[in-house]
Amino acid sequence: MPDTRLTFKEMCARFDVTPRTLRYYEYIELLSPERDGRARIYGPREVARMTLIMRGRRWGFALEEIRQWLQIYEEEDTEAQMKSWVELADRKLEELERERDELEHAMAELKDTRDQAAASLSPD
Repeated sequence: MPDTRLTFKEMCARFDVTPRTLRYYEYIELLSPERDGRARIYGPREVARMTLIMRGRRWGFALEEIRQWLQIYEEEDTEAQMKSWVELADRKLEELERERDELEHAMAELKDTRDQAAASLSPD
């Protein structure tokens, strides 16, 4: 990856997040941009972390889970981080499968109820 350095505004645009979101991620220590006076500069490390944060959010992980997972890399190594990731992903997949089953059941029930209501209507 080339030495990507983004300003605060560029970082918001690249990841389609609000300034408030980006500031919050800094506040909870998910990101630690370099400072140049009042300006924030996001290097390759922060861009990579933000990519992982956005993926984690899309997959339904809580920010605290993401923060803890990123911290493993800082304190241990890539292998420990990947092992932790596999465990987190397995738990999330089980959770999503349960949610999918519940959603499919709710949809089938709704469809049946709709069909019953439609069948009871007098034809026009």
